[in-house]
Amino acid sequence: MTVGYTIAYRPTADEIADMADNGRDISEFFTSQGTMKQPLTRVNGDFTPEMLQELDQLAAELRVSRQSTIDSRLRQTLDQHLLAKRHKE
Repeated sequence: MTVGYTIAYRPTADEIADMADNGRDISEFFTSQGTMKQPLTRVNGDFTPEMLQELDQLAAELRVSRQSTIDSRLRQTLDQHLLAKRHKE
């Protein structure tokens, strides 16, 4: 005996991107209003082995990736700089 339901197919992000590249309307895959974000730009960074070890330890403590740790800490630093700059004005 079979159960009377089916699982809807959900395309991957890459498949949705391909659909958009081919001119297909992909709005059905998005449920809310949002803003279009610019694509990421990859940059390289040089880290000492000690810094990488510290980053990896912090990432493990936070249970996130090394990249997420770098991103979040850099964002925090940039925000602090902006706040200090505004405070001086």
